Amino acid sequence: MHATSTVNAADSAAPTSVPPISDSKTFSRAFADIKTGFAAKELWGHLGWQDIKQRYRRSVIGPFWITISQGVIALGLGLLYSQLFGMPTATFLPYISTGFIIWGFISGCLSEGMETFISNEGLIKQLPAPLSVYVLRTVWRQTLMLMHNLIVYVIVVAIFYTALNHPYSLNTGNCNPGYSGICHPGIGWYSLTAIPGFFMLALNAGWVTLLLGIISTRYRDIPQVISSIIQLLFYLTPIVWPIDQLLAGGARANTSWALPFVHGNPLFHFIQIVRAPLIGQEVSINSWYVVLGITVIGWILALVAMRNYRSRVSYWV
Repeated sequence: MHATSTVNAADSAAPTSVPPISDSKTFSRAFADIKTGFAAKELWGHLGWQDIKQRYRRSVIGPFWITISQGVIALGLGLLYSQLFGMPTATFLPYISTGFIIWGFISGCLSEGMETFISNEGLIKQLPAPLSVYVLRTVWRQTLMLMHNLIVYVIVVAIFYTALNHPYSLNTGNCNPGYSGICHPGIGWYSLTAIPGFFMLALNAGWVTLLLGIISTRYRDIPQVISSIIQLLFYLTPIVWPIDQLLAGGARANTSWALPFVHGNPLFHFIQIVRAPLIGQEVSINSWYVVLGITVIGWILALVAMRNYRSRVSYWV
């Protein structure tokens, strides 16, 4: 009797066991996933390069087909639209070439970013790797394709270098009155600012791929919707048509009402921070403000999605 009461007293005095708290839905786990993913650069670097090689397997010139196709498109549309818009070919061809190169990176990250986790279903279920590895694989693959396409830019600049160093610039107000072409302060050291511009582009490609990848894995109709939107955004963004045509002195200055819609298009600013330096134009500080603001907001949304749904992606695929 006494022994039994002693045991009961000891049990009541023992601390109650508390179930462990899962940290799967915390920002620390989300940041750890991204940090570990960057550390595995050999893995996503190899996978991204293998994607390019696999796409052009048994091809004689391999990935350089990317460069050839990009060059043919830029040349054909550049010659056509320069005549339609009445633009000097020597300045319009570099404009449209760089626009296509940068748009190819953006649209590739959008379209393939939605399929990031879906296309890596086998690896996600078998390989214990961070989710950010597959995001980095997609962005790295698109970066490799952009590097191949830059060969077109180098050739175009070499041919039209003199025209790109035109002394007049709309950005500084030094264009001749009535000049309807694309004005350039010239190619110089300022063109190197395209490097931080591309860094910001790749940084945003990271959160876009991560966020859209998670959403598209859960809702499989999203890729179809966004694919349609991408086609619309291509025509709404100054890629094949020059924004100079809408400014004072441009051939279509009476449509200047469209300028607020152009400047309200975020993709215009992302393209401009890379394209403008490459063709000798100045970048408006407003474009940098827009890009920086979208970068901060985008990564916050991506980290929230990563915190809440990171552990569910393997079940959704």
